[in-house]
Amino acid sequence: MLPLRYSLRSLWVRRSRAALTVGVIALVVLAMGLLCGLVSSMKTSLAGAGSPRNLIVLRKGATSDGASALPLEVYQALRFFDGVARDEGGEPLVSPELVVQPFGMTRWGSRESAQVRGVEAPAFELRDEVRIRQGRRLRPSSAEAIVGRAAAARYAGAEPGGELALGNSRWRVVGIFESGGSALDSEIWVDARQLANDVKRPSPYSSLRLRVADGADVSALIRRIESDPRFALAASVESDYYAKQAASTDALYLVVAGLALLAGTGAAFGATNTLYAAVQARTREIGTLRALGFSRGAIALSFLLEAALMGLTGFGLGSGLAWLGALAISATVGDVSTFAMDGTALVSVRVGALDLAAAFALAIAISLGGALAPALRAARLRPIDALRKG
Repeated sequence: MLPLRYSLRSLWVRRSRAALTVGVIALVVLAMGLLCGLVSSMKTSLAGAGSPRNLIVLRKGATSDGASALPLEVYQALRFFDGVARDEGGEPLVSPELVVQPFGMTRWGSRESAQVRGVEAPAFELRDEVRIRQGRRLRPSSAEAIVGRAAAARYAGAEPGGELALGNSRWRVVGIFESGGSALDSEIWVDARQLANDVKRPSPYSSLRLRVADGADVSALIRRIESDPRFALAASVESDYYAKQAASTDALYLVVAGLALLAGTGAAFGATNTLYAAVQARTREIGTLRALGFSRGAIALSFLLEAALMGLTGFGLGSGLAWLGALAISATVGDVSTFAMDGTALVSVRVGALDLAAAFALAIAISLGGALAPALRAARLRPIDALRKG
């Protein structure tokens, strides 16, 4: 076997070409790390929302809150179904809600759609993860709003005492809430009926959340809701609903993989070119090694090792840049606005271990894939021919 220092010295002698290949691999790792970090952060945010103790009821055929519409009669009927939990005062724990996406102004002066959820008092009882961090809860029919942690950092006027301009409506902010990093942190909560009047919705709600009573048969309650002949409804466990939303981000992974494949192909060609040039320049050296008794396999392995070293260096550089890039995005832009099935979501970009593992696999695949043909060519050179050509 050729010693490791031989491969290291070979790279140092041709450091300009090697640095170019390392740089290309690092850029691919940087892009893939940030994109995978964005998608995985979005998936984590969605998967963290919802409770297995709650059901969400939508119009049949609707895939999300924003695409559903429910009349008042649905709320009045479902709140008295068997299996619906009640609070200490005997009131059904059913939260009628309305989700819209009006345009709002960011703190940087741009307009973008915001996730606004109209709620009533039971919404706080059904969402155990929601905590008022600053201020207080909103009062009904008073044009008040409370704002999720991520939304508060993004939209102009989203601080206690401030005024939020959303579409044609104005809301006075009275509190900031947080939900442990789930998708709810992206939302702005206002009074449901007042929101329905402001946006002129004939159906005042888009969904119902209801708490299943302890010991009740969840499946039976779902069947009861979906089989009601008066309405066309679909019900599901709330945690399953958000898990399905999170699964929809898998398509984004395919997009990231496609982009990475295109970029990786270009980087692999760069690695191939670098190592082919190394074979051409080291023909006599390869012949000498063969004359000294080093096997074809040892020579091929040394070229593959050089490629792997370039890949590892490119990965180390690229992953460091991706980590710093995520920190820079959080420091300068804050949470990134993305579009999910349920509407606008604000996602804090984090580059995790699994994101870097995917980038590592790509970096090694690029380097070894690009080195395979040059390594085989070097190994096939006959000693006498190599010494003559040199």
